[in-house]
Amino acid sequence: MAAAASAAPHLLRPPLKWAGGKRWLVPHVRRLWNGHEHRRLVEPFCGGLAVALGLMPRRALLNDVNPHLVGFYRHLGRGLVISLPMENAPEAYYANRRSFNALLAAGRGHTAEAASLFYYLNRTGFNGLCRFNSRGEFNVPFGRYARIAYVRDFSACRPVFSRWEFSSLDFEALPLKRGDFIYADPPYDVPFTQYARGGFSWDDQVRAAEWLARHKGPVVLSNQATPRVVALYRRLGYALRFLHAPRRISCTGDRTPAREVLATRNL
Repeated sequence: MAAAASAAPHLLRPPLKWAGGKRWLVPHVRRLWNGHEHRRLVEPFCGGLAVALGLMPRRALLNDVNPHLVGFYRHLGRGLVISLPMENAPEAYYANRRSFNALLAAGRGHTAEAASLFYYLNRTGFNGLCRFNSRGEFNVPFGRYARIAYVRDFSACRPVFSRWEFSSLDFEALPLKRGDFIYADPPYDVPFTQYARGGFSWDDQVRAAEWLARHKGPVVLSNQATPRVVALYRRLGYALRFLHAPRRISCTGDRTPAREVLATRNL
């Protein structure tokens, strides 16, 4: 992202480190997107935005249940410039983590200050994780990186992010249109699901797959290829393709390839 601060909009990189990021998957999704560029791209679980920034749609509805992530993206659409000190040190990290949680407790999680702190915590915390405890407090520990290239001026993001719509809703509440092209990347079917307060259960996995199967337009769905995910998607009539995904960031530091399924409908 350091180079992206002065780059053309089509060269923007994802601004955050994101566990389970899908930059590696963009070429596969782009082949499915080709010919559908006139459609609106909808991502119910937009996460680190690797796919949206890889496809660069003219119109997009980008949703995530994590309101702090969505708040950060909305501030990028306003040309966020970060003024707070950003230091790769544990004392600074934990002080800023306390400040962020204090803003959340005070109902000020939507502010530019909160967005700036969210960016700092993401870049400095352990493995790019975004994790909250049962009280809704951000609780990721310090990351211990040797060097971090922080970005302060996100004005280059404004032309792109300002034309996209961002929301933080349950996916079933999204106002879909019949011709929308949906790319969905729900949280993996793994034990770690506390990505946002409330988590993401197996019932949510089923609910998402069934909801997407009812959509009349193109659907691309990715997930870790666990036996029950594969069985679920086959039962619902998705066409399946299997890929090996690099684990670039994980909650344990494991970097072994993961078997991933790419499920499609109406393509």
